[in-house]
Amino acid sequence: MKVLVTGGAGFIGSNLVEYLLKNEFTVRVLDDLSRQGTESNLEYLHSLNIPFEFIHGDIRDYDTCMRAVANTDIVFHLAAQVAVTTSVSSPRNDFEINLLGTFNILEAVRSQQIKPMVVYTSTNKVYGEMMHASVVESTTRWEYASLPFGNPETTPLDFYSPYGCSKGGADQYVLDYGRIYGIDVVVFRMSCIYGPRQMGCEDQGWVAFFLIQAQLKRSITVFGDGKQVRDVLYIGDLIDAFMKAWKFRDRTRGQAYNIGGGPERTLSLLEFISIIEHDLKMPLPYSFSDWRPGDQKVYISDIRKAGRDMTWKPKTSPKEGIGKLTQWIRHNPDIFR
Repeated sequence: MKVLVTGGAGFIGSNLVEYLLKNEFTVRVLDDLSRQGTESNLEYLHSLNIPFEFIHGDIRDYDTCMRAVANTDIVFHLAAQVAVTTSVSSPRNDFEINLLGTFNILEAVRSQQIKPMVVYTSTNKVYGEMMHASVVESTTRWEYASLPFGNPETTPLDFYSPYGCSKGGADQYVLDYGRIYGIDVVVFRMSCIYGPRQMGCEDQGWVAFFLIQAQLKRSITVFGDGKQVRDVLYIGDLIDAFMKAWKFRDRTRGQAYNIGGGPERTLSLLEFISIIEHDLKMPLPYSFSDWRPGDQKVYISDIRKAGRDMTWKPKTSPKEGIGKLTQWIRHNPDIFR
């Protein structure tokens, strides 16, 4: 089977490409290598000594998308601008990458005589601030008052921030191309994904960023009160969901799924700092700053629909996953210095 992974040198993309290569898929990677760390991820993929095709290109260029999509069976569309803060400071760039770039991929797919399946990675930010969901405060976290299973896919979309608009618009374009043009599409509205080869920074990838800062003995800025809660999902469990979306495509086509750790795999920022301090047996200095635009006090994915349609559920506990990510950071200090 021939697979295209856009953004295949990124964190999620490089882990997915590694899995595909080791399982004898024919892989094509499209990446412009603009994000920090992508070149080292690409070097790692080449070090596996398993052949794959690499296209150094930009999804904002339609001809590049046409070349990348041609003669493929499935497209994992991961390439994106991924930070809310960057979208606020550079909204045009965010729009062109996330919405125009996705439109180009969809048009390239539509032009094919045999149309590949498209799996698109959206975000929980399409639900906005979720002001309708009441929350209660405890010592270390905010919690939903009345959503015991987390936020379901039936929650109305409420795009907030340029990032929410661009990803949400692309989310809806993907689903509508499935309806109008008969393309097999699946949308993953993802929560916090973490794992090896994640070059976390202050704007995005907070689990990896906190661990990197701790290893480098640098302080952390906590935006908000630190009690905001997210469900976290290890990268290996996400890859399992990708594969099951393909395996059960008779059920998953045309559907959007909330993909995350669910209620059993949640962390607040303050709780995660305590875990790091316990593991390192040293204090982790941090300070507080204002809340960021659109930052939900709580976001927890209701993942029951994915369980029903494609028998998927996370297997990796936060303790196990964080341990794997910590080991990878410790073994690759030069990347972060």
